[in-house]
Amino acid sequence: MVRYKAIISYDGTDFSGFQRQPHCRTVQEEIEKTLLRLNSGQAVTIHGAGRTDAGVHAYGQVIHFDLPQARDVEKLRFGLDTQCPEDIDIVSVEQVSDDFHARYNPHSKTYEFLVDIGRPKNPMMRHYATHYPYPVAFESMQLAIKDLVGTHDFTGFTAAGTSVEHKVRTIYRADIRFDEERQFLIFTFTGNGFLYKQVRNMVGTLLKIGNGRMPVEQIQKILEAKNRDLAGPTAAGNGLYLKEIIYE
Repeated sequence: MVRYKAIISYDGTDFSGFQRQPHCRTVQEEIEKTLLRLNSGQAVTIHGAGRTDAGVHAYGQVIHFDLPQARDVEKLRFGLDTQCPEDIDIVSVEQVSDDFHARYNPHSKTYEFLVDIGRPKNPMMRHYATHYPYPVAFESMQLAIKDLVGTHDFTGFTAAGTSVEHKVRTIYRADIRFDEERQFLIFTFTGNGFLYKQVRNMVGTLLKIGNGRMPVEQIQKILEAKNRDLAGPTAAGNGLYLKEIIYE
């Protein structure tokens, strides 16, 4: 068997997430259906670097899969790209060693989150940016977001019911900028891993800080207390993008 690594992007609007699940349209299912055709009717399983939720988008998701024989990588990319649905794009394909694993090889992930604070909101971006209808103090969020950088137990930013026991993660970069032309807040987070809905919970908390309903020091309190009840609401998934994955 020959192993291939692919970088893919997708519009998550009409997907129930990345991972295959019964009676739902998923990114994994659509790509595997295409590989089934390209592999003469033999099933192929793809493995992703991470799972994105319903409505979440990706610029740089990474997958790997095995085929019984070597292929020209550009022809393989072109075949996948043209036969996958229009809301999936195959950015690149390369042959990798048999021990490469998209999920388990050490890597860092970068997520981007777009928040539309325009008045009125931009209806053309309703699937691609989360609208926030309240005023925000940009400076307060800039101060608060710095407290997320470093190695912390992120239990307080994890969705209830997660089965993951080890909740310590390292965030290398956390920043926010304002796109004045589009009236967008753009949050960027880079880390060695993220818990279920962690990014959305961090953004929801930062927006509440920006609106003055939580103090700037709230991030520190949540990290110390490890209490989800102290954090803000979970921001909607339509503003979230898996931007890039870098392997060591």
